Amino acid sequence: MNGLGVAFLLSLGTVVSNSFARFAYALMLPAMRNDLGWNWSQAGWLNTANAFGYLAGALLARALVDRVGNRALFVAGMPATALALLATGLVDDLFALSALRALAGVAGAMVFVCGGALAGNVFPDDPRRATLAITVFFGGSGVGLVLCGAGIPLLLELAGDAGWRQAWLAMGAASLAMTVAAIAAARAIVEPAAIGARRSAHGAAPAAAVISASGPAPVCASVRAPAWRPRDLAPALLAYTGFGLGYIGYMTFVIAWMRERGASTSDVILVWSLLGIATLVAPWLWKRPFADWRGGPVIALVMTVLAAGAGLPLLASGLPAMLASAALFGAGMFSTPSAVSTLIRKQLPKPAWGGAMAVFTIVFAVGQIVGPTVTGWLADLYGSLRPGLALSVVVLLVGALVALWQRDMTRGSRG
Repeated sequence: MNGLGVAFLLSLGTVVSNSFARFAYALMLPAMRNDLGWNWSQAGWLNTANAFGYLAGALLARALVDRVGNRALFVAGMPATALALLATGLVDDLFALSALRALAGVAGAMVFVCGGALAGNVFPDDPRRATLAITVFFGGSGVGLVLCGAGIPLLLELAGDAGWRQAWLAMGAASLAMTVAAIAAARAIVEPAAIGARRSAHGAAPAAAVISASGPAPVCASVRAPAWRPRDLAPALLAYTGFGLGYIGYMTFVIAWMRERGASTSDVILVWSLLGIATLVAPWLWKRPFADWRGGPVIALVMTVLAAGAGLPLLASGLPAMLASAALFGAGMFSTPSAVSTLIRKQLPKPAWGGAMAVFTIVFAVGQIVGPTVTGWLADLYGSLRPGLALSVVVLLVGALVALWQRDMTRGSRG
């Protein structure tokens, strides 16, 4: 199997851990809420539980990797995520569903974090192709969004609200099949820590980190990082907290918003599929700003695009407005973490990347934990999703403004 084939099969990990285990819930939320008689807070809580799990999984991966390695955590995380998805279709108790969503978050984070590290070593001696392999790996998230958008709404159309169980079972079964292929790919890749140790022995610094497609993922390679001051990146950290809070509100409730306003199954398919396609196109749209800009403006610009996408449904809920919303939101959703990655790579020395990305992971996860529950609570309080979705837009815009205060630390020091 050639290197790109390995990267493609490895990217099935992001389909399972990201598209299935995290974002697909938005497509099933209206049906689950109707079938199980939930209020909006309960519906939002399931994504909060998943976000708690994601944070725990990322921290667990970082704590365990020195002992067991990236490959072992990836291999353990894939079947655990798949089984959690499968089991979600077999229960209807809120506590059990919450536990399974949290488990999917824990295992999915290990897949996502350590899969990114493995992807960076598909071509260990070719930086250009290594970047391509990482792009292919994280591109699996966009492909997975398209798959969910094409399949889940049709299944629910045929089976009714109770069909959410079949949807989880189908994703679980597909994930088990993808697990076999992704694990085979992982076993074909040299362990990143071993690569780093060899390069360090020859005086070259190993790569310190990789940014994930939905939040910075600390690479699970052991690197001793120098001290760096979080206050120097405080505006970016605050902005990124706002990103975590703002984007997850949209990604949890946008389909429910559409359904409440009479959107058809074909409308949902088109909107969600375009969202996935936009995430795949986004890296090429942002290539020039990421290469040429320094400091916080690039984060501010991406978050402004994201806020525009999140705000459009509040102005008009027809299909043209929702398609424009999906295109803008997709262009910004996975590009915000990339903008943060660009900032860290340009502002800090390479050995500090891992520690900085760990801090960004934590603040992102905190926002992601708070967002769904707050949005649902506001919906229950006011009898509408509008206040919560509006809050998401405001938080994203405030985050964009705060990011503008991020200074370029390289000016006058490293040039």
